Amino acid sequence: MPILEHGQAPIAYTLEGPLDAPLVVLSNSLGTTLSMWDAQAAALAPDFRVLRYDTRGHGGSGPCGDACTLDVLGGDVLRLLDALDIERAHFCGISMGGLTGLWLGVHAGQRLRSLVVANSAARIGSAAAWNERAALVEANGMDEVAKGAAGRWFTPAFSERAPGVVAALADGLRRCDAAGYAACCRALAGADLRASLGAIAVPTLLIGGRHDPVTTVADLEFMRERIPGAQGTVLETSHLSNIEAPDAFTGALRAFLR
Repeated sequence: MPILEHGQAPIAYTLEGPLDAPLVVLSNSLGTTLSMWDAQAAALAPDFRVLRYDTRGHGGSGPCGDACTLDVLGGDVLRLLDALDIERAHFCGISMGGLTGLWLGVHAGQRLRSLVVANSAARIGSAAAWNERAALVEANGMDEVAKGAAGRWFTPAFSERAPGVVAALADGLRRCDAAGYAACCRALAGADLRASLGAIAVPTLLIGGRHDPVTTVADLEFMRERIPGAQGTVLETSHLSNIEAPDAFTGALRAFLR
């Protein structure tokens, strides 16, 4: 896997698909890696150049450091685009990756062809809850967070139908670097773009999960009402909708990117 070494922290990434095709960036959720996009990358790569990366503190990327913020996470995407000589790209992010996409839409819209924000919100949860989770994993490691992941990420029906998929993702969360996870929790604690959504001027698709307890359909509607021209679609999933309903998710993504 290539590693971008230039800048504040190394960023691990993969780049696949035709050299002259439109480029799509896929950004992972908290506690996962770029492999969460395997199904979408396989479906898109025949027609798109697909760039996936591990958010810092996750997978093969470098640590977050003591001052990880949403500005830093968004800046990493711009640093990666600059290093690969990519002027503009489609961007699709889920959960934390979706919030990173909103930051790009607000602060660097000229670098985006379009924006897809999945299972996310302009403000995810509360600062107190994120800071509490950061302190928990720093003190006790990732086990307790991983134990409850299935209930946050997937509907009970999917957990029963695909226990191997759920177990593999929970195990990946358990192996996530606790310091990197905690730093990203604190970045989310300080992230609030609710007042800035009107500045997003690129075509935007919002994807939600009807059964998502983390970022709700109400969060999607809040964004849709404030982002000019934004489209919205709701899937019959919980939080990791691209994994729970890969065909429906990828179909909505491809239709929007045309």
